[in-house]
Amino acid sequence: MATKKENKTEAANDRRKIKVSRNGPYLVSGKIPLVKEIIGTDTEGTPNEWRADNKYPSLENCALCRCGQSKNKPFCDGTHTKVNFDGTETASRKLYLTQAKEIDGPTLKLTDAEDLCASARFCHRASGIWNLVPKSDNPDAKRIAIEEARDCPSGRLVVWDKKTKKPIEPEFERSIGLVEDPQVGVSGPIWVRGGIPVESADGKTYEIRNRVTLCRCGKSSNKPFCDSSHYPE
Repeated sequence: MATKKENKTEAANDRRKIKVSRNGPYLVSGKIPLVKEIIGTDTEGTPNEWRADNKYPSLENCALCRCGQSKNKPFCDGTHTKVNFDGTETASRKLYLTQAKEIDGPTLKLTDAEDLCASARFCHRASGIWNLVPKSDNPDAKRIAIEEARDCPSGRLVVWDKKTKKPIEPEFERSIGLVEDPQVGVSGPIWVRGGIPVESADGKTYEIRNRVTLCRCGKSSNKPFCDSSHYPE
C-alpha cells in the first residue's frame, strides 16, 4: 500500500492537465484517456444511461478543438486561426459552492449552479431532481435523485447526504469523455472527469472538481465551460 508521502509525490509528478490556449484549442497533456460518451435514452426519449463508445488512442499530448469547426474533430486542425475564433474566457473564478443555490430535503440537500448546465437532461427523469430532493425520505425518490445528480456531467448538480454532510459523487479515473447526444442530434461538450486540472490561458487554474464540461462548439458565453449553447432551442 502506498504511503501518504508516496501519494503526494505521485500527485506532484502527475502531468495530466488541460491548458486553455488563447483563442485556440485545449492542450491536453499526460496521456489522459479519451473516449466518446453517448447519452442513452429510454423508450420515451428520456436520458437514462451513459454508453462508452469509441476509445481514442492515448496520446502523451494532444490538442482538442475548441472553436467547433475543425474537420478533424475532436482534434484541432488549425481552423480557429482561419475563422478568427474568439475564445476569450468569461467564466467566473468563484468556487462552485459560492455560485450554487440550495434545495433542502429530509435526507438530501441539492446544490445547483445553473450557469454550468450542459443540457444532458438526466435531471428530468421522474418529475425532475428539484422535485425529488424535497421527497428524499421516500427511498425511490432518494435513489433516483442521487442517480440524476451523479449522471450530470458538468457537476452543475450535486447531492449531499445530510447525515454525513458529504457530497455523493461518482468515482472517476482521470479521463475525458466526448459527449454525443443522438436523441437531440448534437455533439455535446468535453466531459472532464476525476479532478483533472483545467488551466486558463492566463496561467491560473480553475477550481479542481470531480466533473466539469468544457465547450467544444465555440459558442458558449461561459468559456471555457459549456453553457448548453450546442443544444437546439
